[in-house]
Amino acid sequence: MDFPWLAFIIALPALGSLVVALFPRSLGHVARSTALLFSLATFAMVFAVAWQFDVSAAGDYQFEQQAGWIPQFGVSWAVGVDGIALSMIALTAVLVPVCLLAAWTELGHGRVADPTFLSLILAVEALVIAVFCARDLFLFYVFFEVMLIPMYFLIGRYGGEKARSAALQFLLYSLAGGLIMLVAVITIYFYGPGGETGFLLDGLAGLDVSEGVGRLLFLGLFIAFAIKAPLWPVHTWLPDAAAQAPPTAAVLLVGVLDKVGTFGMLVICLPLFPEASAWAAPVVIALALVSILYGAFLAIAQTDVLRLIAYTSISHFGFIVLGIFAMTSTSQAGAALYQVNHGFSTAAMFLVAGMLATRRGSSVIAHFGGTQKVAPLLAGVFLIAGLSSLALPGLSSFVSEFLVLVGTFQRYQAAAVVATIGIILAAVYVLWLYERMMTGPTREEVKGFKDLRPREAFVIAPVIAIIIALGLYPKPVLDILNPPAERTMEQVGMTDPAPVYPVAEGTEP
Repeated sequence: MDFPWLAFIIALPALGSLVVALFPRSLGHVARSTALLFSLATFAMVFAVAWQFDVSAAGDYQFEQQAGWIPQFGVSWAVGVDGIALSMIALTAVLVPVCLLAAWTELGHGRVADPTFLSLILAVEALVIAVFCARDLFLFYVFFEVMLIPMYFLIGRYGGEKARSAALQFLLYSLAGGLIMLVAVITIYFYGPGGETGFLLDGLAGLDVSEGVGRLLFLGLFIAFAIKAPLWPVHTWLPDAAAQAPPTAAVLLVGVLDKVGTFGMLVICLPLFPEASAWAAPVVIALALVSILYGAFLAIAQTDVLRLIAYTSISHFGFIVLGIFAMTSTSQAGAALYQVNHGFSTAAMFLVAGMLATRRGSSVIAHFGGTQKVAPLLAGVFLIAGLSSLALPGLSSFVSEFLVLVGTFQRYQAAAVVATIGIILAAVYVLWLYERMMTGPTREEVKGFKDLRPREAFVIAPVIAIIIALGLYPKPVLDILNPPAERTMEQVGMTDPAPVYPVAEGTEP
């Protein structure tokens, strides 16, 4: 039997979560080191899987493991990774140690050195990785719901003044979507092949149901994923949750956990219900365009830097959903890459914003000014993170955003043109934010700021390095994302449109 890599990758942070939770508060410093060691061990195992991953077969699921779990209901322990799942697991495995290092001292909200806080971070890591690995629909649903619990406590217990209400809103929205999804999952089982493996995604692909039933089941799954993403108009929980959460928890929430929504759309909604996906595509694309513009306009209007970053993410998620439902191989590969790039750029934004908020004791934009004069390195890192968010060429987000727009233009020219307005608005909210916080006269409260500390530099350096590396050379990641995108196109029965302007005969393309 092959070594169960994925089971160990899930179990390792879960075990770490239990171990760290047993530490008393008085041994918080030992708990921090232990949590970091477990996260680094998880990263090492993910790296080993990535090293062994067959890039030439990235469209197929590898490292698969299957065993009966609840045979009476057709539920099995079935895990595996293709290129998309591997990229999301790698994103998670990189960001969790970064978050733990950022929380090495009381960064942001005062209690993040609590062993329980560290335990909850590892629990989120284990559950999110399990979601990305799951190849059984019921197993996916279980982890999809359970991952809400540690995130709820990360926000509600360790967040700001209004954290409890923000956490409750997050939980209620997610549970409502999960309830709708559960109805769809149960119904899918009765229409599926049944038996002891009746929930396997491979067996459910292209489910044989009537047109009306297929569309209803698609909507049941899509609504749950749209809430998680989040997509307008079911996005309203995100700004409060991200602004009230500790910066490290906000990184996990927006950078990793929310990607489960778009991941589900790409690997579950489209393959299981290709006809319904094509039927819903025009409406979903319209919602994605609203998210792009709505999120960008509201980001411009924000007075709090954390809420501004949250609204930018709503805009970015609009681009991801647009790429998925444009249904071209280019747009879907771009959407999959966008998930990864957005995770790193948003992590950088939240982490630096948390460092600034800790120094100032406030995240209100007007409370800053002239920061670059007293903390030039901190301001420089903030600028790079912001430029990545607005998709500056040479930084990671540019490649994915460009692919989404080009792929969308192949099938929906008008939608692609409207979406480009989001790029202009992104330049407005990022550059205006930098101008207000970093330039101009230095406020008295800012003059005492210390520049980037060695530990902070150690935290943010790998994220910035990845942003630059993926901007200059995205090919290794695209090599594992293109085959799954092509496989999805085959599953939904779509082909890329012919060029809008055909190449003249006898000329080079």
